[in-house]
Amino acid sequence: GQKKAETQRIAQGIEKGIALYKKQQKAKARAADKAKKQEEKSKARRQDNEQVTLVETKIETKVSPLPWVLLIASWIGFLLFYFLR
Repeated sequence: GQKKAETQRIAQGIEKGIALYKKQQKAKARAADKAKKQEEKSKARRQDNEQVTLVETKIETKVSPLPWVLLIASWIGFLLFYFLR
């Protein structure tokens, strides 16, 4: 019970709807891809920062024995000076 023009308009509406749906899906896929790339970049940055922090921590925790040797030597010197006076 439809005329040919009505059928064509319905078909055009369906085609426009499909085209709009595809366009929206492409936009969603692009947004998801961007978010994924940003997450990967931030994850890589965090790993780099953790590695730098570990290296800095290793450098900071390396204690030289020189201050302890000087402290002990000075105490021995003070005690010798006090008792041998």
